[in-house]
Amino acid sequence: MGQGAYRVTDSYIAEYREDKERWEQRVDACYEAEEPDVRPTQPQVLGALDEIVDASDILVNAAGSLPGDLHKLWRTRSFDQYHLEYGYSCMGYEIPAAIGVKLAAPDRPVWALVGDGTYLMMPTEIVTAVQEGIAIKVVLIQNHGYASIGGLSEAVGGERFGTAYRHRSPADGSWTGAPLPVDLAANAASLGMRVLRAKTVSDLREALAEARAADTPTCVYVETETADTVSGAPPAQAWWDVPVAATATRSSAVKARELYERHVSTRRRHL
Repeated sequence: MGQGAYRVTDSYIAEYREDKERWEQRVDACYEAEEPDVRPTQPQVLGALDEIVDASDILVNAAGSLPGDLHKLWRTRSFDQYHLEYGYSCMGYEIPAAIGVKLAAPDRPVWALVGDGTYLMMPTEIVTAVQEGIAIKVVLIQNHGYASIGGLSEAVGGERFGTAYRHRSPADGSWTGAPLPVDLAANAASLGMRVLRAKTVSDLREALAEARAADTPTCVYVETETADTVSGAPPAQAWWDVPVAATATRSSAVKARELYERHVSTRRRHL
């Protein structure tokens, strides 16, 4: 070793390996679906995809709760498999980005992982993929709303205002009524894409395998259990420094402010 080189100790290597093994066990638990005939959670969608991909596959994602789950759970098989837009959580990036990646790597399976909210921002590039015969694979996950931003809204006292795709309740006017009759699978099909609907974990595995083998643009549509309540993924430890009103009367905002103050008091400057 050269002057000033750092030697990794055997004890550190052993500790690292033990921690990695414990984490792999947590990932396995998140991916596992004991009942194949039920609606999957979002991590179980990733687990089903994990079963069929190899080092040649490329994943594209950007926004919603998927970046967090992928960051924690995905086992990357090659140096360029994991293609996520972390900079601005840019909703609508996934489908056009997948087209670009597929043009750059035409012989590799390219997957755009898309939530319902980000899909609504930019589905029209499906037409480009169909017109040009660019065989991207879109995994469209429907959980009837902006689950990720809904969690942030709740954390800052916003009570998930306007983040669920639901009718207003006739009782109090809140968005707690029945889910909106929006059919995103039919929307993708209307733009010319082949669509495979998956209702259960078992359906999902078959649909993903069929989509991977397809030589035309193909969408796998799956409704998941609500991501923010039954995700099953390990909790994140990050904190978003999003301002909360200093004065508020609603109990949700008061609690949010108290939590904000606690986080601010323990904040560390890394630069």
